[in-house]
Amino acid sequence: MDIKQIQDLIKFVAKSGVNEVSIEEQDFKITIKAGKEPTYVTAAVPAAAPAPVPAAVPAPTAAAQTESAAPAQPQPSADDSSKYVTVKSPMIGTFYRSSSPDKPAFVNVGDSISTGQVICIVEAMKLFNEIESEVSGKIVKVLVDDAQPVEYDQPLFLVDPS
Repeated sequence: MDIKQIQDLIKFVAKSGVNEVSIEEQDFKITIKAGKEPTYVTAAVPAAAPAPVPAAVPAPTAAAQTESAAPAQPQPSADDSSKYVTVKSPMIGTFYRSSSPDKPAFVNVGDSISTGQVICIVEAMKLFNEIESEVSGKIVKVLVDDAQPVEYDQPLFLVDPS
């Protein structure tokens, strides 16, 4: 399902007066809730989607190699970071770590998370989309600052699935 189809679905839900719509496809799940509160969209990206991530992770370790004097040390850190799963943004928008400025962050470094747990919000077109984790594990690193714009497929978190 692409962003245009999601936008059309959101408009349809808003006009129809339906309170909630859930759609599940082979590799995608979306729930749209509407009411007196702001409309929320929960999109779940399949666990298989983060699999290509280890190819993206070595880029920071390449920078670590230039900072490190001993070339043998970055190789173990590359192996260590390759075991992490990267949670990526399923859409373009603004990244928020909590539901409002006065609320605590959904997750912090060191927190254990489970599949289906809300880990952040991405606001797109005045809609607050709860992003659920597709993996269980421990948050190793938060890769985006709060209230920063994010792109589609941009890494948001590193998770240690072990």
